[in-house]
Amino acid sequence: MESAQAVAEGVDDAAARRREQRGWYWYDWANSVYSTTVLTVFLGPYLTSVAKAAADSDGFVHPLGIPVRAGSFYAYAVSASLLLSVLAMPLAGALADRTGRKKPLLGCCAYTGAAATTGMFFLDGERYLLGGALLVLANVSFVVSMMLYNSFLPQIARPDERDAVSSRGWAFGYAAGALVLVANLVLYGAHDSFGLSTGTAVRICLASAGLWWGAFSVIPLRRLRDRRAAAEAPAAAGAATLCQGWRQLRETLRTMRRHPLTLSFLLAYLVYNDGVQTVITQASVYGSEELGLDQTTLIVAVLLVQVLAAAGALLMGRLAGRYGAQRTILGSLVAWVLTIAAGYFLPARAPGWFFGLAVGIGLVLGGSQALSRSLFSHLVPRGKEAEYFSAYEMSDRGVSWLGPLVFGVAYQLTGSYRDAIVSLVAFFVIGFVLLARVPVGRAIAAAGNPVPDRI
Repeated sequence: MESAQAVAEGVDDAAARRREQRGWYWYDWANSVYSTTVLTVFLGPYLTSVAKAAADSDGFVHPLGIPVRAGSFYAYAVSASLLLSVLAMPLAGALADRTGRKKPLLGCCAYTGAAATTGMFFLDGERYLLGGALLVLANVSFVVSMMLYNSFLPQIARPDERDAVSSRGWAFGYAAGALVLVANLVLYGAHDSFGLSTGTAVRICLASAGLWWGAFSVIPLRRLRDRRAAAEAPAAAGAATLCQGWRQLRETLRTMRRHPLTLSFLLAYLVYNDGVQTVITQASVYGSEELGLDQTTLIVAVLLVQVLAAAGALLMGRLAGRYGAQRTILGSLVAWVLTIAAGYFLPARAPGWFFGLAVGIGLVLGGSQALSRSLFSHLVPRGKEAEYFSAYEMSDRGVSWLGPLVFGVAYQLTGSYRDAIVSLVAFFVIGFVLLARVPVGRAIAAAGNPVPDRI
C-alpha cells in the first residue's frame, strides 16, 4: 500500500510539473513578440528615422546636450537600457530568493514593459527622446522579467529534462514571433489599403507587441507557483526587504567565488552572447541603412529567422542529447562566425543574399540561446536560482551593452555599418575559446548537482 501511494504521489508530482512547464512556455510566447517586432524589426529603423528628422544640419542630435550622430542614437539607447538592467537585475534576483515571491515580481516587470511598449504608438514626429525613454523602460522590464522567468527552470524541470524544456520554450517563443510578424507584414505591406501612413502602420505594429505581451502573460502568472523562501532567510517587508536584498546580493557575489567554474562559464557566455544580442538588435538597422532594403524585405527576413529558429532550437536540443550541450554550443559559435563574416560582404539592394544571411542566423540563434540556458541551470546551487540567474541574465542582456556600444562607436567613427557589423566576429571567437576551456562536468559537480550522462 505504501508503494502504491508513493507511485500515486509520483504521478501527481509529474502531472503538476508538466502543467507548470506548459505554463512556463507561455511567457516565451508572450514576450518574444517584443523581441522580434520591436527590437529586431521596427524600432531600430523607425527610431533612427525619427532621430534623423530631429537632427541638425550636420546629422547630429543632442540628448542632454551631448552630440550624437542620429544613426547611432538607437544603438546607444539599447546600450543605456542594458547598463540600467545591470543595476536592477541583481536586486530583483536577491528579493525573489529572499521573499520567495518570484511570480509577483515577474508580473510587475511584464506589465511595466508591456505598458511602455504599447506607449510607443505615440512615437511620431521628432520625438526621439520619448522613443529612447520608452525603449529604456521596456527593455529594462523585459530583461529583468526574463531573469525571473529563467530562474523557474531548475525548479520546474529535472536535470535530464532541462535541455528539452528550455528548447521547447525558445521554439514556442519563436513561433509566436513568426505569427505576429505575419500580421505585421500584412498591415505594413497594405497600409495604404487600410488608409494608414507608413509611420502610423509602424506605430500600430509596435503597440501591438505591448498588447500581446500583456495579454498572454496572464497564463504563466496563473500556472507558475512560488516556492517558500529558505528557512534561514525569512521574508521582510518594505524598505527592510530592499536592504536585506542588497545584503543578500553582496553575500551571493561572495559565495559565487566559491564556484569559479560557474563564473568561467558566465564569462564565456557574456562574451559570445554579447555578439548574439547585438546582431538581434542591429540587424534591421544594417539592412535598412547599409544595404538599402525596404521594411517589407526586413519583415520577411526576420519572419524567416523566426521559423528557422524554432526548428533550430528543437534540432539543436536533439543534437545536445547526442553530443552534449557544450559541444553543440561550440559548433553553433563556429556557424555564427561564418554567418556574420559573410554578412560583411553582402551586396546592397539584394534581398536574396540578405535572406540567405537570415537562414544562417535562424538555424543557430534559438539553439545557442536555449542550450546555454539549460546548461547554466546545471551550474546553479539549489536555493540560489533567482540570484544566479540574475548573474546569468546580466551576461545574457544586462552586460550586453558592449556590443551595441562598439557597433555605435564604429559607425560614429567610420560612417560605415559594414565596419560595425564585422567587429562582432571577435565576440564569437573569444567566446568559443573561453567556453572550450570550461570543464562542465566538474563545474556541475562543484555546484552540488548530479552530472547528466551527456553534457
